[in-house]
Amino acid sequence: MTVEAVSPAIVPSRDAWRGLLWFAPLTSLWLLVIYRWPAIPATGVPTTAHQLAAHGLIALGLWLGLERTSLTPAQRRTTWLAIMIPDTLWFAFAWSAAIDGVFHAGTASFPVLPSAIFLPVIVGAPLLLLSKRIGLVLDAMPASWLVMLQLYRVFGTWAIAAWLRGTLPGAFAAPAGIGDMLTGLLALPAAIAVATGTDKGLRAATLWNVLGLADFAVAITMGVMTSPGPWQLIVPHVQSIGAGDYPGVLTPAFVVPSSIMLHMVSLRQLHRRNRADIARQ
Repeated sequence: MTVEAVSPAIVPSRDAWRGLLWFAPLTSLWLLVIYRWPAIPATGVPTTAHQLAAHGLIALGLWLGLERTSLTPAQRRTTWLAIMIPDTLWFAFAWSAAIDGVFHAGTASFPVLPSAIFLPVIVGAPLLLLSKRIGLVLDAMPASWLVMLQLYRVFGTWAIAAWLRGTLPGAFAAPAGIGDMLTGLLALPAAIAVATGTDKGLRAATLWNVLGLADFAVAITMGVMTSPGPWQLIVPHVQSIGAGDYPGVLTPAFVVPSSIMLHMVSLRQLHRRNRADIARQ
């Protein structure tokens, strides 16, 4: 039904859930490790490592997707650089600002952390959702790529570990951490389902994207409500993520807007696939 349709015999749906038999225990093991040894996430190494890995996979996936299009080599390079240069600079800024304590409350006269969350989405989302070249890439790229990429969301379990240790308020950490973990775990079956090219696969991937966006809506809302500022409605006995401490603040400053845009682009791709399927019927 789609350009990436494959036989269910090649990628049966039961393989998706079978994959969770090893992926879920590994996620649980990671949660246990960072809970038992909090010095590991405190170094910032795991956060930086998975962000660099995701950044690299985005760069590679975009290039491979461009190679599948009819664009000229020059057009491919221009498109790739137009996306990856701003994304790389933004990552470098967020990383440096987090280390320097720029995101701490009261360090600036304007809300730095909310700006880091929403400005990239406000600026980047319209460009990604309206660009004709990005549309060509999405038509050529397997829909499973954008879903599978967000397996890294299981690293959101750091918030659960911090909550269990009493270093993050449960009102924020519980819904945010559990939502991230579920989104990451379900990325595997959703990716395999959409790779079949069936209507059920498209619906599964769409629902997964909705789940991922809903997770961010809840996490951002609770983060604002528990963090010092004019919108704080809950005063926890420990500091919330809005305190701006490195490395935890990199999650809202870089991971959240990146993931929101990945969800939006994935939904655009699924919509285009569904529309193309309807037109062929």
